[in-house]
Amino acid sequence: MNLKFKIMAAGLLVSSLLTSCTKLDEEKFGSLSPDNYYQNEQAALSSVVGVYQLLSYNVDIGDPWRMKEFSTDEFIVPGRASGGWYDQSNVDLTKHVENADNNTIARAWTQIFQEIGTANAVLESLQASPNKDKLKALIAETRALRAYGYFFAMDNWGNVPLVTVARIDPKDLPKTTSRADVYKFIETEMLAAVADLPSIKDVNRAAYYPRFTKESVYTALAYMYLNAQVYTGTAQWQKVVDNCNLVINTGAFSLTPKVIDNFTSTSQASSTEIISAFTKDPTQNAGNNQFILYTQNGLDQLKYNLPFGPANGYSTTQAALDKYENSDVRKSMIEYGPQFYLDGVTPLKYPNGTQLVLIPVQDIIAAQDNEGYKVLKYTPIGAKWSGFNADNDLILERYSNVLLMKAEAIFRQSGSTPEVVSLVNQVRTRSGASSLSSVTLQAIEDERAREFLWEGCRRTDQIRFGDYFTGTWAFKTTVSADFRKLYPIPNQQIKANPNLTQNPGY
Repeated sequence: MNLKFKIMAAGLLVSSLLTSCTKLDEEKFGSLSPDNYYQNEQAALSSVVGVYQLLSYNVDIGDPWRMKEFSTDEFIVPGRASGGWYDQSNVDLTKHVENADNNTIARAWTQIFQEIGTANAVLESLQASPNKDKLKALIAETRALRAYGYFFAMDNWGNVPLVTVARIDPKDLPKTTSRADVYKFIETEMLAAVADLPSIKDVNRAAYYPRFTKESVYTALAYMYLNAQVYTGTAQWQKVVDNCNLVINTGAFSLTPKVIDNFTSTSQASSTEIISAFTKDPTQNAGNNQFILYTQNGLDQLKYNLPFGPANGYSTTQAALDKYENSDVRKSMIEYGPQFYLDGVTPLKYPNGTQLVLIPVQDIIAAQDNEGYKVLKYTPIGAKWSGFNADNDLILERYSNVLLMKAEAIFRQSGSTPEVVSLVNQVRTRSGASSLSSVTLQAIEDERAREFLWEGCRRTDQIRFGDYFTGTWAFKTTVSADFRKLYPIPNQQIKANPNLTQNPGY
């Protein structure tokens, strides 16, 4: 059953864990009761899709995604000379000087734990239903969704409260759980979910898209294992390879001829590369994609014949642009330099006749209108619109990540083997980049940066490779202390729940 027309139609039947531990005496984490348990899969699915919607904030333009991207070398949102867009919390993240009162981090915590709390409530009701034996797949799906939420929480904050119930006793607030124990919980939950989820080989792909399959979970596990040394102190490179092979060996996935096909609304549902995604269709009240609204320069309303004027916010950096060869078609997904209409000839001009020329951000506090390169990954070409909302689906995992994860894991065990070179070159060749004859760790990191620009994994990757701390770029001009590998637990959470322990350094 395709979720595109279902994801918002029924709404959530449960309220959510809004701030994890604030105002607990006022919160209700589930409205389902023995009197209205799910009677069939259709009724249950109406709540599960709400959990998908909340998880999508981690790859959408919400604060969980923004929080991670701000601290990397591929993302910047400068305040504008006109007065718009300035936010000190975002500037602090960009400069790696964030603290526990950072508002962006606080909002991100709320949204991530909102998904976890909602998943708890849905899962609790599913498991208590007299029809639970008929809902095994949906129970597994919800466990995987909750585990994914905890993955994002663990990745960002490390040590977080581990809550698996829909209601929290305000007299017994949860304590901080160590990152290693949260990691074990996620692993256990995902492995349990795999047993009852269908394989991509066993479903009608078009009809089932984009719900989680076994391969969705194998991919998630592979990425967690890829970062296991950061999370637990113990590397798990072979587990990365094993889980990637479980996806590869299905034969069900392949790279699309053009990488942009995974982000164009008209071709996403038929993509052979998308493993996990979130459907959006604002024309059916089924979620929306606002990347174009938040990203593009106002003049792009003319270039793409948009029904609104974009807000000229999100931008990328010279460091990100410089990673691409000129022959690499992925470079064409970034707008930089002199701008033209889609014919590539007619200059895109301001009303005064001056052509728009995009330059790197010069002033993070009061940037001019033309400062900041633009990323067109979720292209407006072919999109359906409802106001400023587009229908491009949001991507969580792609097959190219499986190939590059396997390449890195093999390299870290055996160096630049022919298989490693072949895996990396598959991704490069698809986009017209030159083939490599040998591979280094730096080459793998750079390839990941090129392939997954603005897909929410750059911070995690930079921490794993180390240049999150040692590197400098744009307005991050000094090295960063090791404790910056974790964000601070928001002070408002600690005030609401004194049982929580702040991360070191904050």
